[in-house]
Amino acid sequence: MIKGMTGFGHAVFSKGKIKAAVELKSVNHKYLDVTYYLPNGFGAMEGRIKTVLQKNIQRGRVTVSLRFLEKPDNVITLHKDTVKSYMTYMRSLRKEFKLDGNMGLTDVVHLPGVFESREAMISPDMVWADVEKAFRRAIGALTLMRKKEGQSIIRDMTSQLKQMAADVNHIKARAKLILDDKKKTTPIEELASFQKSNDVNEEIERLSHYVIEVRALLKKDEAGKQIDFYAQEMHRETNTIGSKIQDKLVSRHVVSLKSLIDKIREQAQNIE
Repeated sequence: MIKGMTGFGHAVFSKGKIKAAVELKSVNHKYLDVTYYLPNGFGAMEGRIKTVLQKNIQRGRVTVSLRFLEKPDNVITLHKDTVKSYMTYMRSLRKEFKLDGNMGLTDVVHLPGVFESREAMISPDMVWADVEKAFRRAIGALTLMRKKEGQSIIRDMTSQLKQMAADVNHIKARAKLILDDKKKTTPIEELASFQKSNDVNEEIERLSHYVIEVRALLKKDEAGKQIDFYAQEMHRETNTIGSKIQDKLVSRHVVSLKSLIDKIREQAQNIE
């Protein structure tokens, strides 16, 4: 079955003291276009993520986000050599300038460069296996939403195709009636010319064929581009019918067909 292109997927994973969230958002786009929001140093993960994406998603503008919710405690380092240097200079100052007073622990702790606090390093390789699993779960949730949108599109488009088939049948019946009436009042030498300029059987057959083809495409996994192509052809055939037969009832059905085709083309933009 066809799928839409709008969806959202979210998954969380934990690894030791690490907790992170993966989010996927997708909207309509002609091709697969991926935007990444990854932590600093995780740019190398883009290629791996896209490989997984391409196996599951064919079209759509997809936003990929990876956020760390919890990280390991900061790493604190005591630089003893720095403390020794401070103490050496203090003793030298006390002796040279005959200063009183001692430096306590609190004083030492607050001296620049004695302690260094830095974030615990998390490398892409360290968490990739967990990211990939979470990412696949998020893709599953995203795909489910896109399938639900696809079901809605199928219902809507099936209704439009049914109305299109009805309009085509009305035009076919009206064209035959117009020809039958013309035969009663038109000389034989003029009738041939009228039939040639007003014959829409070929256009009607093509329209009917396209309706059948689009119905079949709704059962496939990926059909957005094909349906859009058929919609363009439907529009061309409908225009030809409208130009060939100048009749109020036919014009009414031509207008209806154009409106339905426009809706189908619009919906095709939402199909993967």
